[in-house]
Amino acid sequence: MSQTVSFPVGGMTCAACAARIEKVLNRQDGVQATVNFASERAQVQMDGAAASIETVVSAVRKAGFTVDERSIDLSLSGMTCAACAARIEKILNKLPMTQASVNFAAERAHIVYVPGVVEPETFIARIEKAGFGAKRLDDGVREDPNARRLAIWQTERNRFILTALLSLPFFVEMVGMVFGSMHMMPGWVQFLLATPVQFFCARHLYQRAWNAVRGGSANMDVLVVLGTSIAYFFSAAVVLFHLHQPVYFEASVSIITLISLGKLMETRAKNKTSAGIESLLQLQPQIAHVESGGGVLDRPVAEVHVGDMLVVRPGESVPVDGVVVGGTSEVNEAMLTGESLPVLKQVDAQVFGGTMNANGVLRVKATGVGANTALSRIVKMVEQAQGSKANVQRLADKVSSIFVPAVVSFALVTFLVSWLITGNASWSLVSAVSVLVIACPCSLGLATPTAIMVGTGLGARCGILFRNADALEQAEKLTTLVVDKTGTLTEGRPTVSDVQPAPQVDAAHLLAVAYALEKDSEHPLARAVVDYAAAQGVQAPVASAFQAVPGMGVTAQIEETLARLGSPRFLTDAGVTLDHAVIEALESEGKTVVGVTVGAQLLGYIALSDHLRPDAIATVTALKKSGIKVVMLTGDNQRTASVVAAQVGVDEYMAGVLPGHKADAVEKYRAAGSLVGMVGDGINDAPALAAADVGFAIGAGSAIALDTADVVLMKSDLTSVLDAISLSRATLAKIRQNLFFAFIYNILGLPLAACGLLNPIVAGAAMAMSSVSVVSNSLLLNRWWPQSRG
Repeated sequence: MSQTVSFPVGGMTCAACAARIEKVLNRQDGVQATVNFASERAQVQMDGAAASIETVVSAVRKAGFTVDERSIDLSLSGMTCAACAARIEKILNKLPMTQASVNFAAERAHIVYVPGVVEPETFIARIEKAGFGAKRLDDGVREDPNARRLAIWQTERNRFILTALLSLPFFVEMVGMVFGSMHMMPGWVQFLLATPVQFFCARHLYQRAWNAVRGGSANMDVLVVLGTSIAYFFSAAVVLFHLHQPVYFEASVSIITLISLGKLMETRAKNKTSAGIESLLQLQPQIAHVESGGGVLDRPVAEVHVGDMLVVRPGESVPVDGVVVGGTSEVNEAMLTGESLPVLKQVDAQVFGGTMNANGVLRVKATGVGANTALSRIVKMVEQAQGSKANVQRLADKVSSIFVPAVVSFALVTFLVSWLITGNASWSLVSAVSVLVIACPCSLGLATPTAIMVGTGLGARCGILFRNADALEQAEKLTTLVVDKTGTLTEGRPTVSDVQPAPQVDAAHLLAVAYALEKDSEHPLARAVVDYAAAQGVQAPVASAFQAVPGMGVTAQIEETLARLGSPRFLTDAGVTLDHAVIEALESEGKTVVGVTVGAQLLGYIALSDHLRPDAIATVTALKKSGIKVVMLTGDNQRTASVVAAQVGVDEYMAGVLPGHKADAVEKYRAAGSLVGMVGDGINDAPALAAADVGFAIGAGSAIALDTADVVLMKSDLTSVLDAISLSRATLAKIRQNLFFAFIYNILGLPLAACGLLNPIVAGAAMAMSSVSVVSNSLLLNRWWPQSRG
């Protein structure tokens, strides 16, 4: 199915820009575009099977122009099976420039749209028109998950109690038959008891079935309503018209009761799948101690503003993100990093909302509040991951979309064929009702999202944040893992190991010039040089016209003379003659060497070393044992890279890779047919993380990491990569088990029901328990625990 949409494009300065955008868009599969420079709009025809809003918007942005794309999350109500979710998704995706994903288990919709083309109010209106409920979830203002789940639980419980009380005489009668009692309630008594069950206790089923049919689709409620209504009206006709036929009131009543019980159990089980996100939400305190007018006032956290001064007492959680301006204490950041050891916090240290202050009083200046805190970003990320869909779910979605119409047809064929063969209309009717009742697509709809909800929530509690379900699915399939050296395989805290001045050059002068060149840089090597020079008591001369050459070095003017500090290649390209024997000797020890010049004079060399992470060798060994090829990227020279590669044991390495070329290296392995993961620090590795099939950002939860990486490892520990892959494998194993159980249930149940070997009551019980079993199996994933922590 194709759709034509028109949307505004920003950043065009001439007709050539419009032509360029048009050319870029038309290169995309399934896209035909025209761009009008005068109106600053693009008209795009997208083939629904090959193109999406993401591909179009991404192409425009990569060309250097802008599209105001936004996203919104909705809380949904009224869905009863995967067909309901598919229907809402279909309704939303019919809107122009809209890409929607509906998660049945999470009861959420994540919608990407272009404002001006369509607005959020339209989404809610369309969903409500289809017979469902929708509520907007704004950043920083979240619904109370406990209250919502409690309300749903109470509704289902009360409905079941009433249904069970009215059905009790039927169950007593059926139990009596098992023990040889042939006592039967009069037909009119059965009619009086069954009628309120059918039309009052099950009225929500009729309402939802009608909404589905009115919207041109069918769901589980349609099957249940058809099956129970046939049994009820046939029995009612027998009673009212005094026909000499058996009645099946007990079948319709029992089916509704068992479905109500199953829904109650399913609700209880599904509530447990949200434990991960709930545990995160409970971390942030509700009250903050704010300094005001010389005193301290208790104020709701929602009313705290950036710049407010807060007091955090021992044993309390930090209310918002901030910077310590007074006091010393240890803070437990396990909720962010998964690391239980507390972190010392002093003046100028950063603290995060939800972390636990241990033993001292801290004065904190608020720097991030509401949706701008690390905790809120993490919760948002986990919610989006739980609401997203994995590729493996597409099969279940396709099956669910055609399942109900196919089952209705199968039930009709069952009735006609059985009647022709047996000549017994009653027996044939019972078989058809059994087919309708047992064929429930709920278990198919729950198989994937419940496992994803448990897996992503479990990962969040352990400091492993998956951006979406695709990342969770792809991580287990990786064949190649590209690892950045500095800060990933190494600690990322280099230190000066050697200072070798040139002949007739004083070491202090060499350090002073290096100090002046590096003092304004934030590069780890620069900080190491500055810290070493400062510790030696060196005074830096005045430098001006500072200029950095990424991956190579820096230049500046010192006393009106051009000074340089950088790699041997950087200095050689500038025409400086170097002593390569000295450089080779240092690099053969795995050290990084930089040279320093003033004018044409070489002042000498500074060697820096960065120690391997304690877990680097063990992690690389474990990855290789699991069949993943490990490739190291580094901007260092060939000799230094070869030493580190040999120490760690990587399969391959690439040296001299500039920051801007790391993404090209990732693409090289992808082009060779590998499924590639990239591990970096989430800052200078952002392009490579985005280029990889799965990007892993290690440590601290920086905003860039959260925005770029597919998986954020909050603990600065390389073994977290192993944990993420292990969790991915465990989650996908549960999904496969769930899908197997869901498919085998219907494959076995439908033929038995069609052959009259399955009583409708047994079919109803089996249908009700199928969803419960799938959700319960997903909850078994909670047994997983990170291997690296025992």
